Amino acid sequence: MMRFSKFILVSVIAVMALSLALPAFAQDDGPGFGGGGVILEGNTGGDPSTFNPLIGSDTVSSNIYGQMYPAIVALDPTTLEELPNVAGGMAAGWEYDETGTVVTMYLRDDIFWSDGTPITADDYIWAADAVRSGETSSPRTSAFYELADGTFQGGGVISYEKVDDYTIEFVVGTPTTDDEGTALRNDDGSFQEIQPNCVAFSDINDVTPVPVHVYNDVFGTDYAAMDSDPFFVPPATFGSFTDPFFEAGVQVSLLPQADYPDTTVYDYVAPEEYVYLNVPDSTVEYERFLSGELTITGIPSERQNELRGDERFQIFEYSQNGYTYMGYNTADPNNPIDGLDENAQPQEQGLHPIFGDVRVRRALAHAVDTNAMVGTGPDAETGEGATGILEGNGYVGVTHNSLISWVDPELEPYEFNTELALELLAEAGWSDANGDGTLECTGCLYATEVDPEFEGSPFEFELLTNAGNVTRERAGQTIRDQLGDIGVVVNYEAIDFGTLVDELLSQTFDAIIIGWNLGLPFDPDGRWAFSAQGDRVGAGFAMTSYNNPELNALWEEATTLLGCDREERRGLYQEAMRILYEDQPYMWLYASNVMVAAQANVQNWDPLPVVWSWNIDGWNILQD
Repeated sequence: MMRFSKFILVSVIAVMALSLALPAFAQDDGPGFGGGGVILEGNTGGDPSTFNPLIGSDTVSSNIYGQMYPAIVALDPTTLEELPNVAGGMAAGWEYDETGTVVTMYLRDDIFWSDGTPITADDYIWAADAVRSGETSSPRTSAFYELADGTFQGGGVISYEKVDDYTIEFVVGTPTTDDEGTALRNDDGSFQEIQPNCVAFSDINDVTPVPVHVYNDVFGTDYAAMDSDPFFVPPATFGSFTDPFFEAGVQVSLLPQADYPDTTVYDYVAPEEYVYLNVPDSTVEYERFLSGELTITGIPSERQNELRGDERFQIFEYSQNGYTYMGYNTADPNNPIDGLDENAQPQEQGLHPIFGDVRVRRALAHAVDTNAMVGTGPDAETGEGATGILEGNGYVGVTHNSLISWVDPELEPYEFNTELALELLAEAGWSDANGDGTLECTGCLYATEVDPEFEGSPFEFELLTNAGNVTRERAGQTIRDQLGDIGVVVNYEAIDFGTLVDELLSQTFDAIIIGWNLGLPFDPDGRWAFSAQGDRVGAGFAMTSYNNPELNALWEEATTLLGCDREERRGLYQEAMRILYEDQPYMWLYASNVMVAAQANVQNWDPLPVVWSWNIDGWNILQD
């Protein structure tokens, strides 16, 4: 089958000419294997670093090898949950033992590598051994509690063992430890006790099965050799596309996989080819899509309103799997220390002069109009009148959650009410006692409990965000102006992103505007961001130094619940999210709207949130 040459990419006319040269197929009959035209997707991330799923970590690489290998447990595209018997996954089902730490996983026996070899437990075992060896550059070692040489990693997979060709037994959980955090072991080296960990199940899925009959022949147990051959592609794969052809600085193209059994529309892979085309930036990508050169694209937020309603394209929208926030430093910024001491016990971290008081944080949530920040879209007829920073292309933030997740805490955003904000601040000891227009400490928490000389100090703090992110820059300006209206002085600055991260990790800041992108499946346990165990100066992401024992207990219960009942865990997570909502370690601002568009001639384009290309194997690029 002829490749889509880079020389055909020089103009839209050439693309159109190629399209016209292909035969037209009736929609009802389908195009036949490889008869569905060429899919062109833009890539602003540069060249891939590897085609090997065991050593890859970047988004560009994973977009390629993710179409050539199975997952041991696939995500259901409609629920975004790890479920059995999902297309592209090996798992047919699983069950826990009575301790909640042993998972017996049963594998499908109806899937095969492209050369006809059955996909079995051995394919996962070899891949897991390679990653757990610690001999490669694999970023997946964090899935395991410890590596083969005993090096601590902290993941949830304790061990794995093949039972038969289609059964694997995993031990997952968290070993009990002594006061110094060292796992307690028996004389033979085994762990004395393992506590259930419902999140640990997802760590199993961090390892991608590979065809052992090929990988073992090529690499054997010399796992480090994979790093020396990052673009190795086995002659046997499993996925909708295979056989990547890499032109550095230009593109990666893949051909359809014959006899792929998990197709979604037809009983074959329809597209003729998938091309991941390098483009300089999102602006160029958008313009190439408008001109017809690209089949599909993500639409930048600032261009979404102009495209919405354009009948030349198919458009799909959903919430970002993440959020933007203003994070408060609740501890002493002049003396940052870790949340836990050397015995893994919470330690006193001092108090931030302003944000150490939860009453202040709650008050400020009423002083910033996040609804106006998100705004509204333009008039449908005139295209004018859009408001807000996001011009309606977003959702107001409420608490630590993903709007596409399985947990809904049913919370409303804080009401924008400056009078209420001032009342709450006065109760917290902040008021304009001298009438100069700026709030001062008048019996505030820091003056009464830490330093009496702080009395009379102005309500003034530094707010930072990263320069170049226009939306965040405007959010910072809005917060500065709206807090200024109630007498709060905000020294706002947009700085280099690397410098911002240094400030964040060093914990010397007052407040920072930044955002989180959340993983899938979404893990509602937020201890990495909101507990003492994630609070490590220079390294941890719990940089606000917020810590609530009641919240930690809820997360612990939800994580260690015997049997991991989903509904019971949901209730616990809802309560945890409510505590965060009330304590406001962040001022939650917004989640951006995601818009994906396809050309009108893409038949069977049926996108879902996040996994908008879940049925790409059935796309048919209709010809005029």
